[in-house]
Amino acid sequence: MIPTMILFGLVFGRWWRASLLAAAVFWPAVLLAGDAIGLDGSLMMAAALGVLNVSAGVAIHQSVLWIVRNTITQRPRAKNP
Repeated sequence: MIPTMILFGLVFGRWWRASLLAAAVFWPAVLLAGDAIGLDGSLMMAAALGVLNVSAGVAIHQSVLWIVRNTITQRPRAKNP
């Protein structure tokens, strides 16, 4: 399930704040619904790991976006005579 969270970050990385917030809320909810964890201290750890995984996808998305924007906006330099 971990690659799913990274994929979520890759797809929604443009809206990185909302993506991280959604990961903190929905990942523990998914684990609770699937009876993978209980309502103890592991709930906060699940939220932290969800945010960490989504942030990896967001970082990749933002890096690619930065490279593409810099490549498009570069102008050829004029040669000095």
